[in-house]
Amino acid sequence: MTPIKVMIVDDSAVVRQVLSTVLAAQPGIDVIGVAADPLFALEKMQRQWPDVLVLDVEMPRMDGITFLRKLMVERPTPVVICSTLTEAGAQTTLQALAEGAVGIVSKPRLGLKQFLYDCVDELVQAIQSAARANLRRLVPQAAGRLSADAILPAASLAMARTTETLVAIGTSTGGTQALEAILTRLPLVCPGLVIVQHMPERFTAAFAERLNRLCRIEVLEARNGDRVMPGRALIAPGGRHMLLMRSGAQYQVEIRDGPPVSRHRPSVDVLFRSAARAAGGNALGIIMTGMGDDGARGLKEMRDAGARTLAQDEDTCVVFGMPKEAFKLGAVERMLPLGEIPAAILAGMTGRR
Repeated sequence: MTPIKVMIVDDSAVVRQVLSTVLAAQPGIDVIGVAADPLFALEKMQRQWPDVLVLDVEMPRMDGITFLRKLMVERPTPVVICSTLTEAGAQTTLQALAEGAVGIVSKPRLGLKQFLYDCVDELVQAIQSAARANLRRLVPQAAGRLSADAILPAASLAMARTTETLVAIGTSTGGTQALEAILTRLPLVCPGLVIVQHMPERFTAAFAERLNRLCRIEVLEARNGDRVMPGRALIAPGGRHMLLMRSGAQYQVEIRDGPPVSRHRPSVDVLFRSAARAAGGNALGIIMTGMGDDGARGLKEMRDAGARTLAQDEDTCVVFGMPKEAFKLGAVERMLPLGEIPAAILAGMTGRR
């Protein structure tokens, strides 16, 4: 396997030194250079172009967002943002995702050096995922795996029909842009949505706030007991699982702690299983761009419970991992381009089985 060529761009000498040391020790990764700011980086990149950039946001001479925007216009290159996690910084990092970054690794202000040593597995996974991303398709914890059984037992019976319907969506790498493309095209009169986007803790609130400003529908980071209702999208908070629950003929969400499932918390498998149990044929399940197989088994459970199921097609996915695995399991009724999913959400509920 050809090593992934990585360049680190960060104004901190400590970050450059530690990251280059720990990444160079990883099999399959070749650190080809470091730079203190984007202008120095561009000089080095002209001599040897990296497969993946690990990029800070706040830097002298040119900030990371401006550099990212320039790259995506002139020569699209996979970028992993490695930035300080603060309330203000979360918005900046979300802006980076909107501009085309395909991964986030958040770093603290205190204990930075030790953190960089400790987070090497997370960073390597982000780099590997970024290296597989197809930017032409982009729209403008590794321990033993647990299944959704760790959070919620499988359904025994599908729920009876109700007049209230909903949509459950799961996505990962490339999903922030894909979700924006879908949610901004939905009218106020649309089914309620419950969404898992793989994203670190504290980023989901800022992500939901940003989408809420852009969309006609209401977009919120989910809180325990929030009702799922037409014209509203609830996004699972980072670091916690979100389950769909039924109360009479209505639906609400439960936010629950627990171990990572399919290596993720929140997990798409957990959301989809809960949708199979609580909603059955009243639901539409959609699995979208992302690396790995989180959500594949849960989507199959939704389909078996009578739900309609869709997957984003390969041509419009940044990473065709999650939809591919769901398709292989027989969980997917139809593959659709990203641009056709909003119409399918509006039409899908009228064609329930």
